[in-house]
Amino acid sequence: MSLSPSSHLALILCGVLLAAAPHARAQTGASALKPFPAPMSASSSSAGAAEQADFDDYAPLRVSDPFEGFNRSIFTFNDVVYTRVLSPAVKGYEFFIRPPVNRAIANFFDNLRYPVRLVANVAQLKFDRAGRETGKFVVNTIGGLGFLRTAERVPALARIPREDIGQALGFWGISHGPYLVIPVLGGASLRDLSGRVGDTVVSPTGWHYINIGNRDWLDSLDWEWQATLSVTDVMSGLPPNLQLYSDMKKAAVDPYLSVRDATRRYRDRETAR
Repeated sequence: MSLSPSSHLALILCGVLLAAAPHARAQTGASALKPFPAPMSASSSSAGAAEQADFDDYAPLRVSDPFEGFNRSIFTFNDVVYTRVLSPAVKGYEFFIRPPVNRAIANFFDNLRYPVRLVANVAQLKFDRAGRETGKFVVNTIGGLGFLRTAERVPALARIPREDIGQALGFWGISHGPYLVIPVLGGASLRDLSGRVGDTVVSPTGWHYINIGNRDWLDSLDWEWQATLSVTDVMSGLPPNLQLYSDMKKAAVDPYLSVRDATRRYRDRETAR
């Protein structure tokens, strides 16, 4: 696999988005559910259920982290990249691309990644969700070429749980494995890092990096246009994720453990849905 200079830049930026997104979603949904909820008796009070959920959210996690020393060093490096390089870059991006336009761009690329959600649902035997994802893709594409979330107006197609290859691996009982922090790409379990590779293979937005699929139209573009498409894809999702990462870090006594544990809790909940 060979990468052009522009692809190297785009791949680095893409990694930050992949790393930041779980952290952001883990923070916003950290208290919604516990990872693998046990059945509750009908006599359990709502107050008791809430207390139990809160306890589970703050209970210590057993995370395999044999490379913690190395991981912490890379985490510190990544934090410098996020705060001193990408945050200023995002501010410059937002100066030229206003929030409403940026949301439309993010919607377009999210809609384009429909094959990832489809394959992940089918792999988990969630055929109903696979059908709904297909309907959502069709409605969004016809209703606004993917730039508008038209399907959100259809109750049956709104709020479909997101699925990815990492969740599919967990569905079939594959354990997380050791936690790893990759330069710029961020931290994830070995299982979820493997899932990210699978997401790239399945998603049309990743075919440029791995030289598969029908990409004649992309190869015919000048490298400047190829780089613009790749970087725009990544930058469209960075502003809210970097802000949430910053907020999460400020609130943590130990940012490394906070991000690691929040990521694990989030992924466990997503897999258990």
